[in-house]
Amino acid sequence: EFIKPLKRSHDTSPSTQASQFFFKQCPDKTCIEMFKDTFQSGFLSVLYSIGSKPLQIWTKQVRNGHIKRITDNDIQSLVLEIVGTNVSTTYITCPAESDKTLGIKLPFLVMIIKNLKKYFTFEVQILDDKNVRRRFRASNYQSTTRVKPFICTMPMRLDEGWNQIQFNLSDFTRRAYGTNYIETLRIQIHANCRIRRVYFSDRLYTEDELPAEFKLFLPVGGQKSGDKLPAATQQQAV
Repeated sequence: EFIKPLKRSHDTSPSTQASQFFFKQCPDKTCIEMFKDTFQSGFLSVLYSIGSKPLQIWTKQVRNGHIKRITDNDIQSLVLEIVGTNVSTTYITCPAESDKTLGIKLPFLVMIIKNLKKYFTFEVQILDDKNVRRRFRASNYQSTTRVKPFICTMPMRLDEGWNQIQFNLSDFTRRAYGTNYIETLRIQIHANCRIRRVYFSDRLYTEDELPAEFKLFLPVGGQKSGDKLPAATQQQAV
């Protein structure tokens, strides 16, 4: 049924104004690392829109908007839609519990996201080798990069339709702070977007290397033969 994979890789160049949304944080020594005992190699998925419980390890906050699963017309498949009049008040966060962290050491964050032509932002909190928690926030409504001691905000350009955002956390940590990435603690994805999958990987994989369930396909009659769905922007530069 689905034959056209999402190809080109999308760019996320650092910049975004610091809105006032922050992760709930627990004291360093009391946090439970969700994936601490998980063998981390290859791919580690934290959200899949087709799964029976796509938000099982996430919590959601909704004000003047909605978070629901719908069928996307372009790919004729279930996706998670996050829509709100204010990006800062409608979002999902992983892990759901404030006393837990992800503890994911894989350095690449990949998100398959649909551009809804509205304001959109996401945020990732990491731990570096100085034992400092840093946040990276990318949004499509800013044009400059700002690096502060505990947060780096950056611009994000999305193509029309479906995008594959590839975020090199190790590279960003080194460029912004001159430190080494240790692990990802939390992720927060805000309105406005549709989500197919969110996962981590040990490296960037070519289309041929990706497992079938990590690809995005178009319906057979959706495009002319040879047409490719625009993919994401690869976040570069600080």
